Amino acid sequence: MARIKGAINAKKKHKRVLKLAKGYRGARSKQYRIAKQSVMRAMASAFAGRKQRKRDMRRLWITRINAAARINGISYSQMMHGLKVAGIDINRKMLAELAVNDAAGFAALAEMAKANA
Repeated sequence: MARIKGAINAKKKHKRVLKLAKGYRGARSKQYRIAKQSVMRAMASAFAGRKQRKRDMRRLWITRINAAARINGISYSQMMHGLKVAGIDINRKMLAELAVNDAAGFAALAEMAKANA
């Protein structure tokens, strides 16, 4: 059986990593070993960042809902409880959108939540 040399596959692997490291500064974009470490770290951070973004958005929505709810004389937790008891099934993203863009609609929901809290 013929011997297969690794140069072709190694070159392909190196090119893939160096392409991902494009734009990095200094040896991080030129030398394979250092670029590989940088790319691995960047990919790990990107994975964690996608999870973090979801947490950050939920925090932002809750902050916006709380601010708008307090303008309408009710706390965030009382509002969420009141909406749940009233059977109004609306997620935090949509509530935050209402709080920012439709104050009258949000005020109506706040009144329903107050009545059922």
